[in-house]
Amino acid sequence: MRGVKKQNLPTKTCIVCQKPFSWRKKWEKVWNSVKYCSDKCRSNKNQ
Repeated sequence: MRGVKKQNLPTKTCIVCQKPFSWRKKWEKVWNSVKYCSDKCRSNKNQ
């Protein structure tokens, strides 16, 4: 992902809040399994 401009980063939609979120460096190795935009959404997944 090095050298990619912010507007060209991959995005996903959060399955809880339905808002789009962008790829982050900390998700580099697990991007395919990321479903939530934040810890707050992850903790509210069953509500």
